[in-house]
Amino acid sequence: MTKLRRIALWTILAVVAIGLAGALSFDFLLLNVPPLIEQLRNPVGPNHAVTWERGPAPTLQAGEPTPPNIILIVADDLGYNDLTLNGGGVAGGVVPTPNINSIARDGVEFTRGYSGNATCAPSRAAIMTGRFATRFGYEFTPVLAALAPHLARQQRNAKYPPVYFEDRAAALPPLDEQGLPAEETTIAELLRDKGYRTLGIGKWHLGTGAPLRPEAQGFDEYLGFLRGGSLYLPVGHADSVEARQDFNPADALHFSHYTFAVSEEGGKHFEPDSYMTDYLADEAAEAIAANRNRPFFLYLGFNAPHTPLQALRSDYDALPEIKDHALRTYAAMIRALDRGVGRVLDALRANGLEENTLVLFTADNGAPHYIGLPDVNYPYRGWKATFFEGGIHVPLFAKWPDGLPHGRRVDTPAAHVDLFATAAAAAGATLPSDRIIDGTDLVRLAREGEQGSPPRTLFWRSGHYRAVLVGDWKLQRSERPEKTWLFDLRADPTERKNLAEARPEKVAEISAILAAYEAEMVEPNWPALLEVPVTIDHPLNRPFEADDEFVFWAN
Repeated sequence: MTKLRRIALWTILAVVAIGLAGALSFDFLLLNVPPLIEQLRNPVGPNHAVTWERGPAPTLQAGEPTPPNIILIVADDLGYNDLTLNGGGVAGGVVPTPNINSIARDGVEFTRGYSGNATCAPSRAAIMTGRFATRFGYEFTPVLAALAPHLARQQRNAKYPPVYFEDRAAALPPLDEQGLPAEETTIAELLRDKGYRTLGIGKWHLGTGAPLRPEAQGFDEYLGFLRGGSLYLPVGHADSVEARQDFNPADALHFSHYTFAVSEEGGKHFEPDSYMTDYLADEAAEAIAANRNRPFFLYLGFNAPHTPLQALRSDYDALPEIKDHALRTYAAMIRALDRGVGRVLDALRANGLEENTLVLFTADNGAPHYIGLPDVNYPYRGWKATFFEGGIHVPLFAKWPDGLPHGRRVDTPAAHVDLFATAAAAAGATLPSDRIIDGTDLVRLAREGEQGSPPRTLFWRSGHYRAVLVGDWKLQRSERPEKTWLFDLRADPTERKNLAEARPEKVAEISAILAAYEAEMVEPNWPALLEVPVTIDHPLNRPFEADDEFVFWAN
């Protein structure tokens, strides 16, 4: 498209938008005009085959071991109770997850796995760098300024209305400048410099501008989508089942703003040839086959089961015993996710790579309250966007037949920040010495344990809301509402008894540790424009009650 035509189209769109503004609401325009503009700027083309570059085996010195391949699989908004590993599972275990379970059962389950943050993007920043994301200002999820007031207007909580900070909007950089700072070292950069072929597939959510994209952050090849989500199939597709939720203020945005599209290394968008979860898994299998002769790092970021709730009809039809439509749709998405992980594991076996491949599996955070499903994080309290266990206690599994014990459970806290150090140690790479790395090697932890080490300390912050874990003790502090929670997780792993008033000396002790971590962090790279209330004990589709505990989540 020529520059003149682009100007003409933009002018026409502007005139149409202005003309309609008097007759249509701003929210209507926000839902419909930006996707139209995006389609004109970045049209989605038809599917085409992806060719993963094939390479020769590395030259090794006599007796030098072959470096292990490393695969990191990250699910999106996966609830702790979505897996059947420990007797749970969606709808009482109706949807088995044998493939995901096998990573833990054939390897190591870190029973106290913790996310980098309680929402998607900051967690991924911690995974990629091995550092608390607040050390480099990645505190909030990237956001388009116009969306914040829209989401505030859509909240239906009269008792605790959301807070929109209009005065901060001017300080928000353009969306394509909100991302992982280029000066940070990613897992991909670390392993590429060690001779690995670095491959990325799926969700990125760490920046859309050219300096922030995967190909600028260490990935040799990347196939996926840069934004925070994607459709699983086109809206209304014959093979798709959708569960739309009027009570969820983001639901309409997801269905209207997300596209069913991927791109290669920032190139033109094109449609996948199948349901997104299956497509990403199939491409991961192809990437494994193409690189079977050389050490590779594969980052596979599924968007499942993140909203919108959109399942493959065949998966939905396989679950007739689930009567609730939204739950059945969600369950079908979990079914596809487990199938996708199985395809990756099958590809390793088919290519003779299973024994010397380190497979890591986790989720970026817990399941959200806004999907309206009450048991997805059971037995834990809280949701995505809270620092209660339901928001940050996530599956964390590792399998490496040549390098890890079989069927071991490790109860020492482990975290997203550990994945960087784990990959580095497995590859024989040296950690950066010019910055603090907050993680530890999980392979060593699984082999040797932490006898004699000080209690593990982890830190989280999102605006006024902070938390710190010190061994078995977790302290949370919130300014809105002004409240302190203290839990002894050894005695009370599901956080039912707040000990803040009963144990003031412990509050003072851990508050000092929290303050010390706060002092090490930097100011956010962009401000939070919106704070919304999130109840701890029930989903969004249930009204606030007088005694509900809640936090205001800042983003």
